[in-house]
Amino acid sequence: MDEELRSLTERLRQESGASPPFERLVATDDLDALAGVLTEPGQPLWARELAAFRLGLARDRRAFESLVLLLNHRDPPRCASAAYALARLGDPRTARAAAALATNELRVAYALHPVRLLVDLRAPEAVPALITTLRRRLRPNDPYRRVALACVDGLGTLGDTRARPVLNDALAHPVLAEAAVRALGRIPRRR
Repeated sequence: MDEELRSLTERLRQESGASPPFERLVATDDLDALAGVLTEPGQPLWARELAAFRLGLARDRRAFESLVLLLNHRDPPRCASAAYALARLGDPRTARAAAALATNELRVAYALHPVRLLVDLRAPEAVPALITTLRRRLRPNDPYRRVALACVDGLGTLGDTRARPVLNDALAHPVLAEAAVRALGRIPRRR
């Protein structure tokens, strides 16, 4: 069993009280039954999350909308699971959705996992979204340092020269300086 699936299953088993419906969702291989959970009214959040995650791992695009909603959830484990499943889903809409979530200033408290997902995807939207998000985090007394650090690390991983200016600006921030030095070291110098 995939380690992420095992972790999600254990978390949701506790949340569901190990109910018979939970055990049925864990055991089924019927993708239509899983997709039905996403559209049936009155389904608990744990059921929708489990169904969407399993569909995402199966590369079934019916999971896309539910996974995007979970990627922007206030509960970090739900966001992490959604990002993992979205990275494996293979839906071409994923990068645009992650970029929109990462750059949404009204939801910046939940931007960490969309930022990390963009880095994993290495999509064309990744570098511009990370630059935008990091630039906003460079304001004095910004409380979202984990998001800023994820942007710095991600820009270093992506190694795109467009990130140099914002990473140079990040050097002036003590919390980000060390990570910015590492990130800049991973970006090729222009000739």
